[in-house]
Amino acid sequence: MNKISRFPLLSLLVSAAMTSALAATPDAIVATDDSAQYKTVRAAIDAAPQITHAGRHWTIFVKAGTYRELVYIQREKRFISVVGENAETTKITFDLFNDFPAPDGKPIATYRTPTVMLDADDFTFENITLENSAGRKGQALAIRIDGDRDVFRHVRFLGWQDTILTNRGRHYFEDCYIVGATDFIFGGGTAFFERCHIHCAGNGYITAASTPDFQAYGYVFSHCTITGETPEVQTYLGRPWRDYAQTIFLNTEMSTVVKPEGWNNWGKAYAEKVARYAEFNSTGPGANSAKRVAWSKQLTTADAAAYAVEKVLAGSDGWNPTK
Repeated sequence: MNKISRFPLLSLLVSAAMTSALAATPDAIVATDDSAQYKTVRAAIDAAPQITHAGRHWTIFVKAGTYRELVYIQREKRFISVVGENAETTKITFDLFNDFPAPDGKPIATYRTPTVMLDADDFTFENITLENSAGRKGQALAIRIDGDRDVFRHVRFLGWQDTILTNRGRHYFEDCYIVGATDFIFGGGTAFFERCHIHCAGNGYITAASTPDFQAYGYVFSHCTITGETPEVQTYLGRPWRDYAQTIFLNTEMSTVVKPEGWNNWGKAYAEKVARYAEFNSTGPGANSAKRVAWSKQLTTADAAAYAVEKVLAGSDGWNPTK
């Protein structure tokens, strides 16, 4: 399979039509040259108004190009959509990593490495690439998400270790392409991944959830595809960053990149008793349920119904990003 994600034809057509419509009447435009109001995505977001209700949405259209910058989206910047011209040619990138020296000479540490830091609720990214280009230098985040009800459609997330941190809140990913090797989808948030392509760049672990014991849902992957950079790459579906980690795969096609045992306990025997790892209708050569670790679960049809998007992301406000 091509290393660059290729969305299904129908999704591409819908995405292109949507992008064209938004590009025609955006509230702000970003370009790398002098053809737009802003030259950086951060400047356009900073200039956007503070919207306090869902009746108004502010759209920032980002023309194709590479934007080497750090983007911080403060909590007050709600109801904003950042829409790229094309997911493969519109990129926000930076290369901070865990051991990068701060002014005092000490490592900046993981939480200060994200290319994009998203603290706002009700924020949307579409048709764009978010990348941490540090490579094999340890923890290096493409995005850290601390908002709630944030949505990502046709977004490419590129990294190696710790690509996406869902630190808290509820998030929806649709038709996204996610690259990494070690714990590259991690954190304590609740996230639903619909029709996403998970691409393993090297040996490691796809997820490292830290779902709190009191939280009903962690990560749910629905109708996704898992591939590897080479035939030799091997990965686990997940390991528990915190003991009560919850990760569910529904109707997901798994290539030989997925190790037969599926799940890893991170050297913590107690986690085998409380981690919430399960699958339903996994397909492909990496989906042999008979070889999975005994402490993971194979769901029944009735069990799987409990992990529909409208249930996973509902919270107390009934949020359903698919409506």
